[in-house]
Amino acid sequence: MRAGTSSMANKAVFFDRDGTLNVDIHYLHRPEDFVWIPGAKEAIQYVNERGYLAFLVTNQSGVARGYYPESDVVKVYDWMNAELAKLGAHLDGMRYCPHHPEAALPEYRQACHCRKPQPGMVEDLCAQYDLDKSQCYFVGDSEGDMACAANAGVKGVRYTGGSLLALVQKHIP
Repeated sequence: MRAGTSSMANKAVFFDRDGTLNVDIHYLHRPEDFVWIPGAKEAIQYVNERGYLAFLVTNQSGVARGYYPESDVVKVYDWMNAELAKLGAHLDGMRYCPHHPEAALPEYRQACHCRKPQPGMVEDLCAQYDLDKSQCYFVGDSEGDMACAANAGVKGVRYTGGSLLALVQKHIP
């Protein structure tokens, strides 16, 4: 988290990760396999410059399936922020859901309120940062992302390809 950001803004953009910020290769957990979607870094920079907090909100069932540990999710997030810093951009925080109802690892086997399309991750960030949901957007590539946005009471913006920056500029003032 960036120091002092919680009092600077009451609006935010929640970004899905796989298929929205990066090319979805299924169970991405290593920075060296990460490929940015065209315009993704610039889209984050755009919302930063307009006073929005920028958050990563992602389901990570690969943890529940035993494919990689939670520390790999954090490692990729930290790498993303290091890459964004080269542009003067940043993500203010991340929430991820490591659970799955059919998880291979019993400690992660549950149907929870944080797994998209459930709104738990977005609601948690809204409460923590005192966000005005009427000033928040969720940018994602799937029906589940759009359902999460609706369930959380924020505006959904569906990414279907092309420049993520162009999409964000079109929908987010």
